[in-house]
Amino acid sequence: MNKLKIIYNGLVKENPTFVLLLGMCPTLGTTGSALTGMSMGLATMGVLVCSNGAISALKNFIPDSVRIPAYIVVIASFVTILQMLMQAYLPALNDSLGIFIPLIVVNCILLGRAEAFASKHPVGDSLCDGLGMGLGFTCALTLLGMVRELLGTGRVFSVEVYPERFGSLIFVLAPGAFIALGFLIALYNVIKNRRSSC
Repeated sequence: MNKLKIIYNGLVKENPTFVLLLGMCPTLGTTGSALTGMSMGLATMGVLVCSNGAISALKNFIPDSVRIPAYIVVIASFVTILQMLMQAYLPALNDSLGIFIPLIVVNCILLGRAEAFASKHPVGDSLCDGLGMGLGFTCALTLLGMVRELLGTGRVFSVEVYPERFGSLIFVLAPGAFIALGFLIALYNVIKNRRSSC
């Protein structure tokens, strides 16, 4: 398969957040700022690429009767490695993301890509699929975090754009995540429909 097409598919055509609506828990829970959204996306992408590659390499050795538990063990192993690295080298970020790092294990994007793609394709294609889906997820979380941070605090990546007193507190809180995500999905669909009609 064409590797660039696989990456483009995960980034745009089958974006996990805006098209497939997968991984909503970290999407809504970690996007209070652009930095935490981007960090969560990058952490998930790292685990996704590694687990896709490992599952693709091991697919002929995993019996069908235990494939789902085996996939979860592979994903959990990479999440554990990621969490240990973050605790050692990025403790502030690890504290900021909190429970959402261990919850990567049960993120439906990872198990879904393992079952739908990595278990049926070669290692190279599976790595590209993990990269494309991970980039799509990272871009979506970063964009959502930027919108929420800008509207809520007047900042983007902690750089002041306008005074915080003009921000709207709701966008920093949980309801703001739903509102901002709804508008971004609508905008994504409008752009996609206009491009397809041209």
